[in-house]
Amino acid sequence: MDEVITASDASATLRSAASEPSIVPSNIPLLSALLSLALAQFLKLFTSWYKDRRWDSRKMLGSGGMPSSHSATVMALAVSIGIQEGAGSSSFAIALVLACVMYDATGVRLHAGRQAELLNQIVCELPPEHPVSSIKPLRDSLGHTPVQKVTKPYLLSLGQVQVVAGAVLGCVVAYLMTS
Repeated sequence: MDEVITASDASATLRSAASEPSIVPSNIPLLSALLSLALAQFLKLFTSWYKDRRWDSRKMLGSGGMPSSHSATVMALAVSIGIQEGAGSSSFAIALVLACVMYDATGVRLHAGRQAELLNQIVCELPPEHPVSSIKPLRDSLGHTPVQKVTKPYLLSLGQVQVVAGAVLGCVVAYLMTS
C-alpha cells in the first residue's frame, strides 16, 4: 500500500529539519560583535607596529590600544540589532544603553590608572621592613591612552580617538554583516 504524505506532515518535517542546530550560528548580532572584537584585536598589531616600529603580539590579548575592541564590540551589537529588529525594539534599547558605557570607560580607566600610580609611589616610599613594601606594583596603564599635554588644542584625546575608531569599526562590521 502506498503512503500518502499530507501537507501538515511535510511542513512538520520541514520545521523539524530547520530547528536542528547548525554548525555556524545564525545570530547575526552576536556574530557581528565577535567579528568586530576579533578584528579590532587583530588591528592592534598593526597600529602598535606603526607607533612603536616593532611587532608586539601581546597587544592582541591586552586591553586598550587602537582601535578599542570594547567599543567595536558593543557598537556592532547595537547597530546590528538596530538594523535587524528596528530602533523601537527592547533589544536595541538594551544594546544602545550598553554601548553608552564607552564614554564612561575612558574616564574610569584614566582615573584608576592615576590612583595606581599614586599607590605605587606610596608603596615605594615605605621602609623595606613594612609588610606591603614588597608587593608587586599595580598596573597603571589600564586601557586607552590618557589625555596628554599637547601644544595644539585637539578636539579629542588619543584615548577618545581609540574609542571612536573602535565604534566606527563596529558600525561598519555590523552594517556589512546585516546587509
